[in-house]
Amino acid sequence: MTFLNFWQGKKVFLTGHTGFKGSWLSLWLASMGASVTGFALAPPTNPSLFELANISSVVDSVIGDIRDFPVLKSAILKAEPQIVFHLAAQPLVVESYKHPIETYQTNVMGTVHLFEALRSCESVRSIVNVTSDKCYENQEWVWGYRENEPLGGYDPYSSSKACSELVTSAYRASFFNPDEYEKHSKTIATARAGNVVGGGDWARHRLVPDCVRALLAVEIISVHNPVAIRPWQHVLEPLKGYLSLAENLFESGVQYSGVWNFGPDDCSAKPVEWIVKKLCEKWGGQAAYQVVADHGYHEAGYLKLDSSKAKSLLNWHPKWNLDQSLDKIVEWSMGYRDKKDLAKLCLQQIEEYATLS
Repeated sequence: MTFLNFWQGKKVFLTGHTGFKGSWLSLWLASMGASVTGFALAPPTNPSLFELANISSVVDSVIGDIRDFPVLKSAILKAEPQIVFHLAAQPLVVESYKHPIETYQTNVMGTVHLFEALRSCESVRSIVNVTSDKCYENQEWVWGYRENEPLGGYDPYSSSKACSELVTSAYRASFFNPDEYEKHSKTIATARAGNVVGGGDWARHRLVPDCVRALLAVEIISVHNPVAIRPWQHVLEPLKGYLSLAENLFESGVQYSGVWNFGPDDCSAKPVEWIVKKLCEKWGGQAAYQVVADHGYHEAGYLKLDSSKAKSLLNWHPKWNLDQSLDKIVEWSMGYRDKKDLAKLCLQQIEEYATLS
Protein backbone atom coordinates (compact mmCIF):
# COMPACT_ATOMS: atom_id res chain seq x y z
CA MET A 1 0.00 0.00 0.00
CA THR A 2 1.40 3.42 -1.00
CA PHE A 3 -0.75 5.32 1.48
CA LEU A 4 2.01 6.74 3.69
CA ASN A 5 4.52 7.36 0.89
CA PHE A 6 1.92 9.03 -1.29
CA TRP A 7 1.15 11.84 1.17
CA GLN A 8 4.75 12.75 1.94
CA GLY A 9 5.24 16.33 0.69
CA LYS A 10 1.78 16.64 -0.89
CA LYS A 11 0.26 20.13 -0.66
CA VAL A 12 -3.29 19.88 0.71
CA PHE A 13 -5.99 22.52 1.13
CA LEU A 14 -8.55 21.54 3.76
CA THR A 15 -11.68 23.57 4.42
CA GLY A 16 -13.27 23.05 7.81
CA HIS A 17 -10.00 22.15 9.54
CA THR A 18 -11.14 23.64 12.86
CA GLY A 19 -14.10 21.25 13.13
CA PHE A 20 -14.23 17.76 14.58
CA LYS A 21 -13.60 15.76 11.40
CA GLY A 22 -11.27 18.42 10.02
CA SER A 23 -9.09 18.33 13.13
CA TRP A 24 -8.69 14.54 12.97
CA LEU A 25 -7.93 14.74 9.24
CA SER A 26 -5.39 17.53 9.79
CA LEU A 27 -3.51 15.43 12.33
CA TRP A 28 -3.55 12.36 10.10
CA LEU A 29 -2.34 14.23 7.02
CA ALA A 30 0.42 16.01 8.93
CA SER A 31 1.56 12.74 10.50
CA MET A 32 2.06 11.33 6.98
CA GLY A 33 4.15 14.30 5.90
CA ALA A 34 1.60 16.33 3.98
CA SER A 35 1.83 20.13 3.92
CA VAL A 36 -1.65 21.23 4.99
CA THR A 37 -3.31 24.62 4.66
CA GLY A 38 -6.56 24.83 6.59
CA PHE A 39 -9.34 27.33 5.91
CA ALA A 40 -12.28 27.67 8.29
CA LEU A 41 -14.07 29.78 10.81
CA ALA A 42 -12.75 29.78 14.37
CA PRO A 43 -13.42 26.52 16.23
CA PRO A 44 -17.20 26.04 16.47
CA THR A 45 -17.19 24.72 20.03
CA ASN A 46 -15.51 25.38 23.37
CA PRO A 47 -13.71 23.18 24.15
CA SER A 48 -12.63 22.07 20.67
CA LEU A 49 -10.41 19.31 19.39
CA PHE A 50 -8.64 21.91 17.25
CA GLU A 51 -7.39 23.73 20.35
CA LEU A 52 -7.01 20.73 22.66
CA ALA A 53 -4.79 18.89 20.16
CA ASN A 54 -2.98 22.10 19.07
CA ILE A 55 -3.84 21.56 15.40
CA SER A 56 -2.52 25.02 14.49
CA SER A 57 0.99 23.72 15.20
CA VAL A 58 0.82 21.16 12.35
CA VAL A 59 -1.13 23.10 9.68
CA ASP A 60 -1.00 26.56 8.13
CA SER A 61 -4.26 27.73 9.66
CA VAL A 62 -6.27 30.44 7.90
CA ILE A 63 -9.32 31.66 9.78
CA GLY A 64 -11.86 32.70 7.17
CA ASP A 65 -15.41 32.22 5.93
CA ILE A 66 -16.15 30.22 2.77
CA ARG A 67 -19.04 32.61 2.17
CA ASP A 68 -16.37 35.30 1.54
CA PHE A 69 -15.32 34.42 -2.00
CA PRO A 70 -12.38 36.86 -2.44
CA VAL A 71 -10.76 35.74 0.82
CA LEU A 72 -11.23 32.05 0.02
CA LYS A 73 -9.87 32.43 -3.51
CA SER A 74 -6.84 34.36 -2.26
CA ALA A 75 -6.05 31.66 0.31
CA ILE A 76 -6.31 28.88 -2.29
CA LEU A 77 -4.12 30.65 -4.85
CA LYS A 78 -1.51 31.39 -2.17
CA ALA A 79 -1.45 27.77 -0.96
CA GLU A 80 -1.13 26.28 -4.47
CA PRO A 81 -2.54 22.93 -3.32
CA GLN A 82 -2.47 19.70 -5.27
CA ILE A 83 -5.34 18.10 -3.35
CA VAL A 84 -8.43 19.71 -1.82
CA PHE A 85 -10.75 18.34 0.85
CA HIS A 86 -13.95 20.33 1.36
CA LEU A 87 -15.34 19.73 4.85
CA ALA A 88 -16.44 23.25 5.85
CA ALA A 89 -20.18 23.22 6.54
CA GLN A 90 -23.01 23.94 8.93
CA PRO A 91 -23.25 20.28 9.98
CA LEU A 92 -26.22 20.01 12.35
CA VAL A 93 -29.86 19.24 11.50
CA VAL A 94 -31.22 21.08 14.53
CA GLU A 95 -29.20 24.21 13.76
CA SER A 96 -30.49 24.16 10.19
CA TYR A 97 -34.03 24.61 11.51
CA LYS A 98 -32.89 27.56 13.60
CA HIS A 99 -30.68 29.13 10.93
CA PRO A 100 -31.79 27.95 7.47
CA ILE A 101 -30.40 30.95 5.55
CA GLU A 102 -26.94 30.54 7.07
CA THR A 103 -27.11 26.79 6.43
CA TYR A 104 -27.82 27.25 2.72
CA GLN A 105 -25.32 30.09 2.38
CA THR A 106 -22.56 27.96 3.90
CA ASN A 107 -23.36 24.54 2.50
CA VAL A 108 -24.48 25.54 -0.98
CA MET A 109 -22.85 28.87 -1.86
CA GLY A 110 -19.75 27.84 0.07
CA THR A 111 -19.41 24.92 -2.35
CA VAL A 112 -19.96 27.23 -5.31
CA HIS A 113 -17.27 29.59 -4.00
CA LEU A 114 -14.81 26.75 -3.58
CA PHE A 115 -15.23 25.35 -7.09
CA GLU A 116 -15.21 28.81 -8.62
CA ALA A 117 -11.90 29.54 -6.88
CA LEU A 118 -10.48 26.19 -7.98
CA ARG A 119 -11.14 27.07 -11.62
CA SER A 120 -8.30 29.58 -11.29
CA CYS A 121 -5.89 27.29 -9.44
CA GLU A 122 -3.74 25.34 -11.91
CA SER A 123 -1.93 23.32 -9.23
CA VAL A 124 -5.04 21.40 -8.10
CA ARG A 125 -5.28 17.82 -9.32
CA SER A 126 -7.95 16.17 -7.14
CA ILE A 127 -10.91 17.46 -5.13
CA VAL A 128 -13.05 15.61 -2.59
CA ASN A 129 -16.27 17.32 -1.49
CA VAL A 130 -17.56 15.73 1.72
CA THR A 131 -21.36 15.87 1.90
CA SER A 132 -23.60 13.53 3.93
CA ASP A 133 -25.72 10.40 3.83
CA LYS A 134 -28.65 12.74 4.49
CA CYS A 135 -28.43 14.04 0.92
CA TYR A 136 -30.57 11.08 -0.19
CA GLU A 137 -34.35 11.26 -0.45
CA ASN A 138 -34.98 9.17 2.64
CA GLN A 139 -37.68 6.53 2.22
CA GLU A 140 -37.00 4.88 5.61
CA TRP A 141 -35.90 1.75 3.75
CA VAL A 142 -34.32 -1.19 5.55
CA TRP A 143 -31.62 -1.50 2.88
CA GLY A 144 -28.75 0.87 2.21
CA TYR A 145 -28.80 3.70 -0.31
CA ARG A 146 -26.58 3.36 -3.35
CA GLU A 147 -24.80 6.24 -5.05
CA ASN A 148 -27.37 6.38 -7.88
CA GLU A 149 -30.41 6.82 -5.59
CA PRO A 150 -32.41 10.10 -5.87
CA LEU A 151 -31.27 13.11 -3.85
CA GLY A 152 -33.61 14.98 -1.52
CA GLY A 153 -33.80 16.23 2.04
CA TYR A 154 -36.64 16.87 4.48
CA ASP A 155 -34.85 19.46 6.63
CA PRO A 156 -32.71 22.43 5.51
CA TYR A 157 -29.43 20.68 6.39
CA SER A 158 -30.21 17.54 4.37
CA SER A 159 -31.54 19.59 1.49
CA SER A 160 -28.44 21.80 1.50
CA LYS A 161 -26.20 18.73 1.23
CA ALA A 162 -28.22 17.47 -1.73
CA CYS A 163 -27.75 20.92 -3.27
CA SER A 164 -24.00 20.69 -2.66
CA GLU A 165 -24.01 17.41 -4.56
CA LEU A 166 -25.84 19.06 -7.47
CA VAL A 167 -23.40 21.99 -7.48
CA THR A 168 -20.50 19.55 -7.63
CA SER A 169 -22.09 17.64 -10.48
CA ALA A 170 -22.72 20.84 -12.44
CA TYR A 171 -19.15 22.10 -12.03
CA ARG A 172 -17.75 18.69 -12.93
CA ALA A 173 -19.82 18.59 -16.12
CA SER A 174 -19.41 22.25 -17.07
CA PHE A 175 -15.84 23.13 -16.12
CA PHE A 176 -14.00 19.94 -15.13
CA ASN A 177 -15.56 17.48 -17.55
CA PRO A 178 -13.88 14.06 -17.41
CA ASP A 179 -13.87 13.94 -21.22
CA GLU A 180 -11.64 17.04 -21.22
CA TYR A 181 -9.32 15.88 -18.44
CA GLU A 182 -6.21 16.47 -20.56
CA LYS A 183 -7.10 20.18 -20.69
CA HIS A 184 -7.90 20.91 -17.03
CA SER A 185 -6.18 17.99 -15.19
CA LYS A 186 -8.70 18.07 -12.34
CA THR A 187 -10.73 15.19 -10.91
CA ILE A 188 -13.71 15.65 -8.58
CA ALA A 189 -15.55 13.28 -6.28
CA THR A 190 -18.12 13.58 -3.53
CA ALA A 191 -18.04 11.46 -0.40
CA ARG A 192 -21.12 10.59 1.66
CA ALA A 193 -20.79 9.21 5.19
CA GLY A 194 -23.15 8.48 8.04
CA ASN A 195 -23.11 9.55 11.68
CA VAL A 196 -19.48 9.73 12.76
CA VAL A 197 -18.37 9.44 16.37
CA GLY A 198 -15.04 9.79 18.10
CA GLY A 199 -13.08 11.53 20.79
CA GLY A 200 -13.05 15.32 20.67
CA ASP A 201 -16.52 15.97 19.29
CA TRP A 202 -18.11 18.70 21.40
CA ALA A 203 -21.01 19.66 19.13
CA ARG A 204 -24.39 20.35 20.70
CA HIS A 205 -27.46 18.29 19.78
CA ARG A 206 -25.34 15.25 18.89
CA LEU A 207 -25.85 12.06 20.85
CA VAL A 208 -22.32 11.00 21.76
CA PRO A 209 -20.98 14.50 22.61
CA ASP A 210 -24.05 15.13 24.77
CA CYS A 211 -23.42 11.81 26.53
CA VAL A 212 -19.75 12.59 27.10
CA ARG A 213 -20.55 16.02 28.55
CA ALA A 214 -22.99 14.44 30.99
CA LEU A 215 -20.55 11.67 31.95
CA LEU A 216 -17.75 14.15 32.59
CA ALA A 217 -20.08 16.28 34.72
CA VAL A 218 -21.43 13.20 36.56
CA GLU A 219 -24.95 14.01 35.36
CA ILE A 220 -27.77 11.78 34.12
CA ILE A 221 -27.81 11.52 30.31
CA SER A 222 -31.04 12.67 28.62
CA VAL A 223 -32.14 10.49 25.69
CA HIS A 224 -34.64 12.09 23.28
CA ASN A 225 -35.22 9.49 20.58
CA PRO A 226 -34.29 6.07 21.99
CA VAL A 227 -35.53 3.86 19.12
CA ALA A 228 -34.01 5.83 16.22
CA ILE A 229 -31.44 3.72 14.39
CA ARG A 230 -28.31 5.37 13.02
CA PRO A 231 -25.32 4.07 10.98
CA TRP A 232 -22.65 4.73 13.61
CA GLN A 233 -18.98 4.72 12.60
CA HIS A 234 -15.76 5.99 14.11
CA VAL A 235 -14.51 9.20 12.50
CA LEU A 236 -11.35 7.48 11.23
CA GLU A 237 -13.43 5.15 9.03
CA PRO A 238 -14.73 7.74 6.54
CA LEU A 239 -11.50 9.75 6.80
CA LYS A 240 -9.62 6.70 5.54
CA GLY A 241 -12.12 6.59 2.70
CA TYR A 242 -11.56 10.25 1.84
CA LEU A 243 -7.78 9.75 1.86
CA SER A 244 -7.98 6.66 -0.34
CA LEU A 245 -10.34 8.40 -2.72
CA ALA A 246 -8.10 11.47 -3.03
CA GLU A 247 -5.04 9.30 -3.67
CA ASN A 248 -6.79 7.32 -6.40
CA LEU A 249 -8.14 10.50 -8.00
CA PHE A 250 -4.61 11.89 -8.07
CA GLU A 251 -2.95 8.74 -9.34
CA SER A 252 -5.58 7.42 -11.76
CA GLY A 253 -7.53 10.46 -12.87
CA VAL A 254 -11.15 10.36 -13.95
CA GLN A 255 -11.57 6.66 -13.23
CA TYR A 256 -12.44 7.53 -9.62
CA SER A 257 -14.41 10.69 -10.31
CA GLY A 258 -18.02 10.68 -9.14
CA VAL A 259 -19.95 9.77 -6.01
CA TRP A 260 -18.86 7.47 -3.16
CA ASN A 261 -20.51 6.11 -0.01
CA PHE A 262 -18.51 5.35 3.13
CA GLY A 263 -20.84 3.77 5.66
CA PRO A 264 -20.46 1.20 8.45
CA ASP A 265 -21.38 -2.47 8.21
CA ASP A 266 -24.93 -3.45 9.13
CA CYS A 267 -23.86 -4.64 12.57
CA SER A 268 -23.00 -1.04 13.51
CA ALA A 269 -26.51 0.27 12.86
CA LYS A 270 -27.92 0.44 16.38
CA PRO A 271 -30.70 2.31 18.23
CA VAL A 272 -29.84 5.43 20.19
CA GLU A 273 -30.65 3.78 23.52
CA TRP A 274 -28.23 0.93 22.77
CA ILE A 275 -25.42 3.45 22.30
CA VAL A 276 -26.20 5.27 25.52
CA LYS A 277 -26.45 2.08 27.55
CA LYS A 278 -23.09 0.87 26.20
CA LEU A 279 -21.38 4.17 26.97
CA CYS A 280 -22.69 4.06 30.54
CA GLU A 281 -21.43 0.50 30.98
CA LYS A 282 -17.99 1.34 29.62
CA TRP A 283 -17.71 4.52 31.70
CA GLY A 284 -18.68 2.76 34.91
CA GLY A 285 -19.26 4.45 38.24
CA GLN A 286 -22.62 6.18 38.59
CA ALA A 287 -23.19 6.65 34.86
CA ALA A 288 -26.93 6.59 34.07
CA TYR A 289 -29.49 7.84 31.56
CA GLN A 290 -33.18 8.68 31.29
CA VAL A 291 -35.56 8.93 28.32
CA VAL A 292 -37.11 12.40 27.99
CA ALA A 293 -39.47 14.17 25.59
CA ASP A 294 -38.23 14.69 22.04
CA HIS A 295 -36.86 18.12 21.06
CA GLY A 296 -39.63 18.53 18.45
CA TYR A 297 -37.59 18.64 15.24
CA HIS A 298 -38.06 16.01 12.54
CA GLU A 299 -35.13 13.68 11.98
CA ALA A 300 -34.96 10.53 9.90
CA GLY A 301 -35.73 7.41 11.87
CA TYR A 302 -33.61 5.09 9.73
CA LEU A 303 -30.97 5.71 7.08
CA LYS A 304 -27.96 3.66 6.05
CA LEU A 305 -25.57 3.47 3.11
CA ASP A 306 -24.56 0.74 0.70
CA SER A 307 -20.77 1.04 0.46
CA SER A 308 -20.24 -1.82 -2.00
CA LYS A 309 -18.64 0.51 -4.54
CA ALA A 310 -15.95 1.72 -2.12
CA LYS A 311 -15.32 -1.81 -0.87
CA SER A 312 -14.94 -3.17 -4.39
CA LEU A 313 -13.06 -0.38 -6.17
CA LEU A 314 -11.13 1.32 -3.33
CA ASN A 315 -10.62 -1.76 -1.17
CA TRP A 316 -12.05 0.30 1.69
CA HIS A 317 -13.58 -1.61 4.60
CA PRO A 318 -14.63 -0.61 8.13
CA LYS A 319 -12.00 -1.75 10.62
CA TRP A 320 -13.53 -0.96 14.02
CA ASN A 321 -16.94 -2.29 14.95
CA LEU A 322 -19.24 -0.12 17.03
CA ASP A 323 -18.17 -1.61 20.34
CA GLN A 324 -14.51 -0.89 19.55
CA SER A 325 -15.42 2.64 18.43
CA LEU A 326 -17.14 3.33 21.74
CA ASP A 327 -14.07 1.99 23.56
CA LYS A 328 -11.95 4.57 21.72
CA ILE A 329 -14.36 7.36 22.61
CA VAL A 330 -14.26 6.44 26.29
CA GLU A 331 -10.46 6.16 26.16
CA TRP A 332 -10.19 9.63 24.61
CA SER A 333 -12.76 11.23 26.92
CA MET A 334 -11.08 9.82 30.02
CA GLY A 335 -7.79 11.12 28.64
CA TYR A 336 -9.37 14.56 28.44
CA ARG A 337 -10.68 14.20 31.99
CA ASP A 338 -7.24 13.16 33.21
CA LYS A 339 -5.50 16.02 31.35
CA LYS A 340 -3.43 13.79 29.07
CA ASP A 341 -1.66 14.91 25.88
CA LEU A 342 -4.62 14.74 23.51
CA ALA A 343 -2.66 15.22 20.29
CA LYS A 344 -0.54 12.26 21.27
CA LEU A 345 -3.64 10.24 22.16
CA CYS A 346 -5.23 11.05 18.77
CA LEU A 347 -2.08 10.02 16.93
CA GLN A 348 -1.92 6.77 18.92
CA GLN A 349 -5.47 5.94 17.87
CA ILE A 350 -4.71 6.88 14.25
CA GLU A 351 -1.63 4.64 14.23
CA GLU A 352 -3.55 1.76 15.81
CA TYR A 353 -6.29 2.12 13.23
CA ALA A 354 -3.94 2.53 10.26
CA THR A 355 -1.94 -0.58 11.05
CA LEU A 356 -5.01 -2.84 10.93
CA SER A 357 -5.35 -4.92 7.80
